[in-house]
Amino acid sequence: MTDVRIGKSRVYASDLGLGTNAVGGHNLFPNLKDEQGKAVVRAALDNGITLLDTAFAYGNGRSEELIGEVLQEPAYDRSRVILATKAAHDPAKDGSFNNSPEFLTQSVEDALQRLQTSYLDIFYIHFPDKNTPKDEAVKALHALKEAGKIRAIGISNFSLDQVKEANRDGYVDVVEDHYNLIHREAEVELLPYLKENRISFVPYFPLASGLLTGKYTKGDVFDSSDPRSSKPDFQGNRFKQIVERVDALKPMAKEYNITVAQLILAWYMKNPFIDVVIPGAKRPEQVEANAQSVNVRLSEADYTTIDKRFKEE
Repeated sequence: MTDVRIGKSRVYASDLGLGTNAVGGHNLFPNLKDEQGKAVVRAALDNGITLLDTAFAYGNGRSEELIGEVLQEPAYDRSRVILATKAAHDPAKDGSFNNSPEFLTQSVEDALQRLQTSYLDIFYIHFPDKNTPKDEAVKALHALKEAGKIRAIGISNFSLDQVKEANRDGYVDVVEDHYNLIHREAEVELLPYLKENRISFVPYFPLASGLLTGKYTKGDVFDSSDPRSSKPDFQGNRFKQIVERVDALKPMAKEYNITVAQLILAWYMKNPFIDVVIPGAKRPEQVEANAQSVNVRLSEADYTTIDKRFKEE
């Protein structure tokens, strides 16, 4: 793994992390088992992944609790793990977003308890609310940073204008947002702004719900009971076009003796605008396979080929 600096903070994390929405995220995925989730976390730590990305929204705190339990095990050293968590959903307001300084301060305290730690390496405002000035919300996090409760300040799912407002005092260290090879809107303005202002970028859904792993065929059809049936990426010509582009990468993956998913993750890690990529996993073997992508040395020519293939109209 290569360690990367998170924004202007003193936090350094592996360039491949673990997204943990399937660790304790019983409200997001059916039939999750807590022990399986803990095994996924152990697999990440055992394979050199240091950054664990979680959130209150993943199981209403259950993901944080499971990660905290694993980090109490003798095999793991908390000081070598980068814990990133998020909050915005306010249970007192039926889960609506809350960025008030009071809510964020309490959310950090609650997360510390669930994760059984004295500090958070990264804390994100998970979603912007409608009323709180973004710079005021970030100032509250800055106070927590000064107090040693958090080490880096993050925001997630903010528009570019909201990012600029949040960063008015230069306190934002990292932005986490939706970005992958088939959703590249952030490249137009957001990513250049972040690079110019020394703000790290962490994309979520890097494998696009499995679309970029090579496991689908153009003939796949999703039943109306399947959540994918209502997502545009899984419908009609768009779905077929994505599958065709992914299939076209299979010969390249074969040349490297890796999977398409590993090839795609290697592309992200070579992308100069991306600092940490956080694929999720439901099984330990998925984590182990993802971890192998850090050993891929993607050539400039192949990086460009992949880049152009997914920019074609």
